Amino acid sequence: MEPKTADRTQSPSSPSSPSLSSPAAPGPLASFLRFVVCGGGIGVLSSFAVPLVAMTMPWAVANAVITVASTLLCTELHARFTFGTGRRPGWRRHLQSSGSAAAAYAVTCAAMFLLHIIQSAPGMLTEQAVYLTASGLAGIGRFLVLRLFVFASGRKSPLRPRRPVLPLPRPVLTQAAVGATV
Repeated sequence: MEPKTADRTQSPSSPSSPSLSSPAAPGPLASFLRFVVCGGGIGVLSSFAVPLVAMTMPWAVANAVITVASTLLCTELHARFTFGTGRRPGWRRHLQSSGSAAAAYAVTCAAMFLLHIIQSAPGMLTEQAVYLTASGLAGIGRFLVLRLFVFASGRKSPLRPRRPVLPLPRPVLTQAAVGATV
């Protein structure tokens, strides 16, 4: 009697095949909704924290401190919940995620800088509106970077579609061809 082995022709997502990897990653819409809930929730809390912290230090420094703290927290949440990796992110993913956070930091700083050029003494409500708008736009960019590059392992990237591997044609040997070579 032969030992039973896993059938390699079954797809990993079929119910009869054994699951060797982490749970299936959520689809694009589900992961975007999770991204909005996790990242947006932390972002809104951060937007209230930045002006409060900015009362004790320069605005750009307060933004940097809050951005670093929220990025670390969000990367943990995104790895475990948003993109469904099922495990904590390593240093590599934290560093990659921080690159998108640095771009978001630049966008929010530029928006606030432009606001203060246009209006010399904007109120806290105006600052909040500008900051949240810039954060929202930067957040969409971050989602795309995180989904397509940082947490994309195990999925096909939509930017690089995979071509099917076609077998090489084999020469057909006929009796006439065999007789001609002999």
